[in-house]
Amino acid sequence: MTSRTGSGPTVSTRQHQRNAYRRQRTLRRVVAGTVSSVLVLGLAAWFITQAPGWPRVREVYFSGYHARESFPAILDAFWLNVRLFLTVELLVLPLALLIAVIRVIPSPAMAPFKFLAAAYTDIFRGIPTILVVMLVGFGFPALGLAGIPTSLFWLGTIALVLSYGAYVAEVLRAGILSIHPTQWAAGRALGLGYGQTMTRVILPQAVRNVTPPLMNDFVSLQKDTALVSTIGLVEALRAASVYQANTFNVTSLCVAALFFIVVTIPLARFTDWLTIRSMRRQGGGR
Repeated sequence: MTSRTGSGPTVSTRQHQRNAYRRQRTLRRVVAGTVSSVLVLGLAAWFITQAPGWPRVREVYFSGYHARESFPAILDAFWLNVRLFLTVELLVLPLALLIAVIRVIPSPAMAPFKFLAAAYTDIFRGIPTILVVMLVGFGFPALGLAGIPTSLFWLGTIALVLSYGAYVAEVLRAGILSIHPTQWAAGRALGLGYGQTMTRVILPQAVRNVTPPLMNDFVSLQKDTALVSTIGLVEALRAASVYQANTFNVTSLCVAALFFIVVTIPLARFTDWLTIRSMRRQGGGR
């Protein structure tokens, strides 16, 4: 039996009308945004191509010949960036989680470890990542200690893990501290110990809350893998620079930039989607 309000349309009909209106409004917004974007980009392209120096810029920065010639070497080198990114990400997460948990544990016996964890985050967030890469890449082998890796790949990995571990640790710590104290009390009321409450109640919520900023850090990490070129690793930027030095044409650097863009833009859009979903969840929407 269908419910009615007086002699007006049924509830299902009104809902259908609202949904149709929302779809039309969304379509209008998409069309308006697309048209305005095409117009703005078209005007920008026209303005740039009409500049007196455009032919020279096109030859030096956007040469089709040099793009084709440099592409294979840059592609091979870019796989090093990808491997480095994935390896560092897998190592950063457990290190950052350990540091974050140590810093929030209230036990007085953890004071020395809390001090070391705080010093680590303060130091490595304060030093530019490129300096960390150079200090580790050149300093560790100079120590001559047994067990220290001499592979440039692993030296670069250690440097990026140390640098980004500090940033990610602070993001995770902020997520843990953002959980309301009643969640701790609820876990203890259920008979869970401190460790169980942390792992089963607090951490899942904390990680979910800070997933968007974590993804932003990983977007930055993907770009910063290019910094390992300073210690001699031939990744995409170094391969492009070698080609540019031999030909005096900058197109290869633009090709390398395109590789990074192809990877980082999907990550950025995924981060935006996670942010919107988190805002809707907090607002009670779906």
